[in-house]
Amino acid sequence: MLRTFADGRLFGSVTGTEAPRVLALHGWARSHRDFDAVIAPAGEAPLPALALDLPGFGASPPPPDAWGAEAYAEAVGAVLGEMGSPVVVLGHSFGGRVALHLAVQRPEAVRALVLTGVPLLHPAGRRGRVSAAYRMVRGLHRLHLVSAGTMEAARQRHGSEDYRAAQGVMRQVLVRSVNETYEAQLDAVRCPVHLLWGAEDSAAPIEVAERAVTRLAHGDVEVFPGIGHLTPLLIPAALRTAVVSCLS
Repeated sequence: MLRTFADGRLFGSVTGTEAPRVLALHGWARSHRDFDAVIAPAGEAPLPALALDLPGFGASPPPPDAWGAEAYAEAVGAVLGEMGSPVVVLGHSFGGRVALHLAVQRPEAVRALVLTGVPLLHPAGRRGRVSAAYRMVRGLHRLHLVSAGTMEAARQRHGSEDYRAAQGVMRQVLVRSVNETYEAQLDAVRCPVHLLWGAEDSAAPIEVAERAVTRLAHGDVEVFPGIGHLTPLLIPAALRTAVVSCLS
């Protein structure tokens, strides 16, 4: 059952009978339900966990403006006072970006991070993906030479699936987030960081994890052959094992 947190600004689900010691943060355009099989699998005792809907997803209202991961972490930090600190933070994809910032902002409240499929760095050799046709329409729109409708049609034609689906401020959040990288946070975090990665992840290729771990003071990587990006659905037992190990 969903509950409200942070004076109604966040929604989430709590499992277990004690104060939550695990904070689960989902990926872009997902919800807290992605972690059901990690936190409370059938036939096993549920973990003492809080799985949030991040602002703009699931039941949680969108942010007031185009937040980056740092602002998301500040908002999520409001729930830590309702948890059994220090917590283990499990973050997938976009949620892992937020988790990393949270661990840097609140080091006393975060015991460990379990990150999976997180675009922490831009893939090596990444080139700009904006087509020349889109750049031309965008330039004409800025000069007020094409209509808003023409501009939106170009966005729909040339944008990613996530970009086309995002509406309002969430489209601005997406643009901001995909251009962020986290070298400074990787260098600054001091708690243990466990990276669990799908070898076939195309959204956050394994080389991103391999480069990221070299910047961590206390980090390791575990790779799962044949697994893609949606690891909470594909390897829930492995994620659960990692979280339980951190708790103990």
